[in-house]
Amino acid sequence: MTRRFSPNQQGAFLMLGSMAAFTCNDTLVKLVGQSVPLWQIVTIRGVLASVLLLGLAKAMGSLRFDFPARDWALVLARCATEAAATYFFLSALLELPLANVTAVLQMLPLTVTLCAALFLGERVGWRRCIAIALGFVGMLLIVRPGGADFGPATVYALLAVAVLTLRDLVTRQMSPAVPSLTVTFLAAFSVMLFGVGLGIGETWQPVGARDWALLFGTALLILLAYLCAVMTIRTGEVSAVAPLRYTGLIWALVLGWLVFGDWPSGITLVGAAIVVAAGLFTLLRERQVAEAPDGSEIPLEKT
Repeated sequence: MTRRFSPNQQGAFLMLGSMAAFTCNDTLVKLVGQSVPLWQIVTIRGVLASVLLLGLAKAMGSLRFDFPARDWALVLARCATEAAATYFFLSALLELPLANVTAVLQMLPLTVTLCAALFLGERVGWRRCIAIALGFVGMLLIVRPGGADFGPATVYALLAVAVLTLRDLVTRQMSPAVPSLTVTFLAAFSVMLFGVGLGIGETWQPVGARDWALLFGTALLILLAYLCAVMTIRTGEVSAVAPLRYTGLIWALVLGWLVFGDWPSGITLVGAAIVVAAGLFTLLRERQVAEAPDGSEIPLEKT
C-alpha cells in the first residue's frame, strides 16, 4: 500500500498520526490530573514511557551511548530542559483548557527561529522577522496579560515555550552521530527521575483502575507519537511535512470540547489563527531559503 504514496505523502500521514497521538496523550494526562498529583503522574508515566522507549530503541538498533563528550554535555542539557518543560507544561495543562495551552505552544517554531538568529547566527530575513512579530501579537491575544484569566497557569505555559525553545536549540547543536531514540529515551528517563524528586516527602496517593488505564494509555500514545515522529524524519522531507504539526491544535480544539466541554473565546481563536499563520509562513520561508543556491533570502513569488 505504501507504494501508492510518495515519501512526502507517507511522511504527511505519519506527522498527522504523531500530532494526534501527542494531543490524545495530553487529553488523558489532563483527565488523570483530576485525581492524581502531578509528581505522581510524571513518575508513573516516566517509568512506563522509559520502558517502552528503551524497548523501541533496542528493537530499531538506535540505542547507543558511545558519542563524544561534547554531545554528552548537550544530551544532558537537553534532558534537563525536557524535565523542566514537562513540569511547566503539565502544570499549565492541568489548570487551563487544552486548546489554550496547545495554542500557546504553537509559538515554538517562531521562538526557535528567533533565538537561532540571535544566538546561533542563523540568517533570518525581514519577512520572517515580521512573521515572528505577528506571532507574538497572536500570543498576546491568547494569554491576554492583565486579563481576568491570566494567572500562574498561563505563566507556566509561557515558561514551557521558553524552555522548549532552549531544548530545541540545544538539540540543533548535537552531531548526527547521536541517535534520536537514544536522546528520547534519556529524556524520558530524566523526566521520570524529576518526578521522583518532586515526590520526595510526599505521600503516595492510591491510583484506581481507571487512572492506571489512562496512565498506560499515555505511555502507549507517547511511544506511538515518537515512533511516528522518527519515521516522519526518515520518510519525508521535514520542510514538506512540518506544517502539519499545526493539526495538533485542531485535535486540541475538538478533544477539549468533546471531553471537557471547553471552547476558546473568539479573541483566543483569532490569536491562535495568527500564530499558526505566522508559523506556516516561517516554515515556508525556511524551505525557500534552504532551496536557494546560495542560502540567501529569495523573493516569495519564486516558489
